[in-house]
Amino acid sequence: MATPPNSAHRGAGNLLHRETSPYLRQHMDNPVDWMGWGPEALAKAKAEGKPILLSVGYAACHWCHVMAHESFENPAIAALMNRLFVNIKVDREERPDLDHIYQQALALLGQQGGWPLTMFLTPDGHPFWGGTYFPPERRWGRPGFPEVLQTVAQTFAEEPGKVQRNVQALASAMDNLAAGRPGEAVTAETLIQVADRLVQEVDPVWGGIGGAPKFPQPGIFEFLWRAFRHTGRPQFAAAVIQTLTRMAQGGIYDHLGGGFARYSVDAEWLVPHFEKMLYDNAQLIDLMLTVWQETRDPLLNARITETTDWVLAEMVAEGGGFAASLDADSEGEEGKFYVWTEGEIRRLLPADDADLFCRTYGVTAEGNWEDHTILNRMHENGLADAQTEAILARCRVLLLTARAGRVRPGWDDKVLADWNGLMIAALAKAGAVLERSDWLFAAERAFGFVVDHMSTKDGRLLHSFRDGQARHRGTLEDHANMARAAVTLYEVTGQGRYLTQAIGWLEKVEGHFHDDVDGGYFTTPDDADDLIRRPRHAHDNAVPAGNGALVWLFSRLWLLTGDDHWRQRADAQITAFAGEVGRNFFPLAGLLNGVDQRLHGQSLVLIGAADDPALLAMRQVALERSRPNLVMIHHSGEGESLSPLHPAAGKTMVKGCATAYLCQEQHCSAPVTGATDLAALLGG
Repeated sequence: MATPPNSAHRGAGNLLHRETSPYLRQHMDNPVDWMGWGPEALAKAKAEGKPILLSVGYAACHWCHVMAHESFENPAIAALMNRLFVNIKVDREERPDLDHIYQQALALLGQQGGWPLTMFLTPDGHPFWGGTYFPPERRWGRPGFPEVLQTVAQTFAEEPGKVQRNVQALASAMDNLAAGRPGEAVTAETLIQVADRLVQEVDPVWGGIGGAPKFPQPGIFEFLWRAFRHTGRPQFAAAVIQTLTRMAQGGIYDHLGGGFARYSVDAEWLVPHFEKMLYDNAQLIDLMLTVWQETRDPLLNARITETTDWVLAEMVAEGGGFAASLDADSEGEEGKFYVWTEGEIRRLLPADDADLFCRTYGVTAEGNWEDHTILNRMHENGLADAQTEAILARCRVLLLTARAGRVRPGWDDKVLADWNGLMIAALAKAGAVLERSDWLFAAERAFGFVVDHMSTKDGRLLHSFRDGQARHRGTLEDHANMARAAVTLYEVTGQGRYLTQAIGWLEKVEGHFHDDVDGGYFTTPDDADDLIRRPRHAHDNAVPAGNGALVWLFSRLWLLTGDDHWRQRADAQITAFAGEVGRNFFPLAGLLNGVDQRLHGQSLVLIGAADDPALLAMRQVALERSRPNLVMIHHSGEGESLSPLHPAAGKTMVKGCATAYLCQEQHCSAPVTGATDLAALLGG
């Protein structure tokens, strides 16, 4: 993380000390007159007739720190920024709505997006030019930042017609992208055709999509796994298993502390961009668990456990919510906290253990990255024998203890509702499958924190919490992901309050986010008054798109309640975005996974006492295989009852024995009363 200059150099108009975001507060001592996004900054730009320089980043972003150190801490460059622009700093994790709008504008300008995002806007917030990282002087074929500032300001002042043409062209293109593209129903055959196409993009040696850089993209691999479950085709399973294995053994995984980095800069998953993000790890826990249920691979079990234990050890923030990220940098250097020299390791480990550890984790005198070693087991497909793994575990504890004495990367401890929803759902499911009550407890505690501290008086969610303050309107993804967490907790615990909460949030989504013209939902609510537009899309980004998640939710709620209202909403949602599938299905994995849930969903109703060994045995049968479309409902048979609309409503135990019914498309099977019979009913 870049070290801020002394506060004596703070710009007189720098207002970031008012903010709670760790990323924004990293910049509060810059000599730049930074302001947060809001009416005050926009009014200032209009009053002074200046263009806006919008800089978007996040706390764990390495290149954001580089540009901050090179340019924003430079008094001469800061003076130029202050003279020519109104400067606005945005944390993209706090304001994903703003980030989406201006990243889309940059893409339409023909440039590759990313962070830091540097956009130039008219005083009313409309983009007309931009880029990402700019060096302080001309370098690597990029213009120097001072040159960019002067050129943009001059163009704005002297060529207003050119600026306005850019504004209008971008607005028209963004309108076109947001336009509704309804289509016919997406069929099961279409899903397999898409899977056939996607699997061709998977690296057969190292897994992952394409070449360097490689991102985990868990939604795509969940989709391929679903295709395998339907077809049994080995190429689908191989693509997913190879990807997870290579990632789990690669340098992208922290072999000492647990957890995955955001992406790999190479094709082999060796050299990560070292930041760890909550959303990646949530989705990877869930995907690894789904595959482990089928393969029982000890490697996946180990990585699920290590990653989850890392989350509980290092990512629990104020009140039990989950923190956003760990930085890539410490002491101003990327990866310094995580890498080793051979000498360091040999000084810390007994000689024989050190030899084994260095062989196993690729540690050499030369290193594999900038004269250091990124620990990895890239050329192993699994774990070693139990005795060897015990020795390696002992070594890892010693090294992790030594690493704890290093200067730690920055911790962004803000709690984000959408990312918490992903982690809560993953921990709840993993806790149920692997019988870890501590994981389920952590999921329920985080859920309670979001409900208690991040809700508005009218029952909607706020997006971000830190320093005792909940801020920023909740997005579609906040409500969809937290509703998914609530549904998952309901399925795992049977507590009706979770189902009630999920439905309540979805009714707020219907009232404040629905697009009454084209169908589907905007990502921002109807009272979002500080944006130039309301985005509407089903494209997955850092987190699954809310519009895709809603298909899964509506379909799941239909199975849980039997209320046809939810089926109708699922089908309407699919229709609203079906036209996109034929145009570009690559970013639509979340939507397509939801379609699969809608087409192939089943509900398993277990009736009997919760502690009945026969019922527990049947529950275990349901959990022991990978069945992503199966909803499980427990009913004691006494007192409370299923929804009267559910096809199993009124069904009872057979001869006083724990009984199961499998229901699909509003029809239920004959009852079964034993684990063996249920296994046969569920099939492969």
